[in-house]
Amino acid sequence: MPSSAGLWLGAYAESLVDDMELLVSAYIITNKNPLGSGAGYGSSFPLNRSLTTQLLGFKSMNYNSIYAQMGRGKTEKIVSQALASIAATLSKLAMDCCLYLSQNFGFISFPPELTTGSSIMPHKKNPDVFELVRAHCNRIQAIPNELTILLNNLPSGYHRDLQLTKEVLFPAFNELRSCLLMTGLMISNISINEHILNDEKYRYLFSVEAVNELVNKGIPFREAYKTIGDQIENGEFRFDFSKGLNHTHEGSIGNLKNDAIVDEMNKVLKKF
Repeated sequence: MPSSAGLWLGAYAESLVDDMELLVSAYIITNKNPLGSGAGYGSSFPLNRSLTTQLLGFKSMNYNSIYAQMGRGKTEKIVSQALASIAATLSKLAMDCCLYLSQNFGFISFPPELTTGSSIMPHKKNPDVFELVRAHCNRIQAIPNELTILLNNLPSGYHRDLQLTKEVLFPAFNELRSCLLMTGLMISNISINEHILNDEKYRYLFSVEAVNELVNKGIPFREAYKTIGDQIENGEFRFDFSKGLNHTHEGSIGNLKNDAIVDEMNKVLKKF
């Protein structure tokens, strides 16, 4: 089925919008003041927790003192899940780019300074940046599971085990930030093979479009299907793809509604 670079990259833009929704949710959950919960059972001092919440800039507070302690570890896990969701999107994009850059596909290319040569094959261009992005992001996706194993048999209250959650989670912020920056650099320097359809193996790529054109003219699908099939069988099939494809429904090729994706992203960002 025919696709386009815009349709492909637009999918990742929308995926990142969903990732931002999850990040916003994690922010809402973590933006609560635990101060004044003591060791988990409150304090005998006359603390004004509403005031400290306001002064510290929190949106709300953890009202139950025991839950304020139970939130330790849980908070880290929720944040890690949001980071892992972004990492999953970047990892999948990186895999696509590694695949589409390869000789068998040749959909895309990058400038020499963003690829490396093979140690033995002079013609080969290695997508080292995306291979490392993929590896780092896969490692980030393992963090929620690592925190789950660390936390899953702890009773309520504070335990020294919880100190280890920081060394698991905190490095992921810089790691993911670097992956985002490098992905942005690579995508801003991507080149699309605009003449890929001249390759003989894509000769029948638009056969379904040809069938649909006949159907839209009133020919039953079964007959249209047979007509195009016979043309292919006899070596007579031709389709003028120079005019492009413009499907009518939102989100399809030629009708990406990129403005809608940008608007949705802006709505999410306003929630912070």
